[in-house]
Amino acid sequence: MARILIIEDNPVNMKLAAFLLQNAGHEVLQAVDAEQGMQVAHDMLPDLILMDMQLPGIDGITATRQLKTDAATAQIKIIALTAFAMSGDEERFRAAGCDAYMAKPIRYQAFLSLVDAMLKA
Repeated sequence: MARILIIEDNPVNMKLAAFLLQNAGHEVLQAVDAEQGMQVAHDMLPDLILMDMQLPGIDGITATRQLKTDAATAQIKIIALTAFAMSGDEERFRAAGCDAYMAKPIRYQAFLSLVDAMLKA
């Protein structure tokens, strides 16, 4: 299936997302902060990135902007996974370059459906 990079600093959220993706047959790459995630993205060129927006150090918005302005990673689809679910948050993340948005806590079926849709897009 696909190679998917999860950039997430919460171990419980990381474990859940990785479990769901692996059970769906995907190869999962993991990073616990934006710096590590951007390096993995450059080295491994995943098919999709799941980006937490609240990360230590560089936040997810800044990391997304950097990945989308780099020719090597600009075409990688990015899904914002975040606890931010206020009015205007989705627009803010899309403006930064995220291709899709999902609020936490994730709903399993909706999560897998969104991943599939982004991989087919």
